[in-house]
Amino acid sequence: MKNALKITGAALCCLALVACSQKGPAEAALKTAETSMNEVKAEGAKYAPEQTKGLMLSYTTAQDAFNKGDYKAAMEVAQGVPAKAQDVTAAVTAKKGELTKTWTALAASVPGMVEQIKSKVDALAAMKKLPKDMDAAKVDAAKASLADITNSWGEASEAFKSGNLIDANAKGNAVKTKAADEMGALGLTAGAPDPAAAATAAPAPAAKKY
Repeated sequence: MKNALKITGAALCCLALVACSQKGPAEAALKTAETSMNEVKAEGAKYAPEQTKGLMLSYTTAQDAFNKGDYKAAMEVAQGVPAKAQDVTAAVTAKKGELTKTWTALAASVPGMVEQIKSKVDALAAMKKLPKDMDAAKVDAAKASLADITNSWGEASEAFKSGNLIDANAKGNAVKTKAADEMGALGLTAGAPDPAAAATAAPAPAAKKY
């Protein structure tokens, strides 16, 4: 019985030593994991939320295992966190590229649409007699819509300049929809000149004869 107790005690001591020898490396792995996670989680939450959730779950799992004294498991899980952080970084970069491409397309089309609406509204405002399908109330409504569209596009542009790509694209797409609706109401086609606006435009100065 005494020998059995001695053997059991020796085995427990060995296990304790093994656990102690694993604690340091596990703790170091956790610190590395925490650093890599903290470097990417802010942007990751915006641009790659699902992958960021997986990354944070892995870190939490490793931390829980460490707190329970399972240093081997903690170390194994923690060592995989930096690679997952790199995956999040790659996903964020890809999403930013996609959003930038979308914004570039918006910036290439929306200002022209706004300018078409403005030209039409200016032309209508300058007319002494409005077309039969137009009245003063509709002109005023178009002016208000133009002001709203112009203001919203300014907000979208500011969001892009500040690096808020998601907000910029959301606002920009909303502006494009509003502009398209207003163009439809005014009988305009994107990129096509408006005859009424051209007719009310100031005539070009006559060439001098020598």
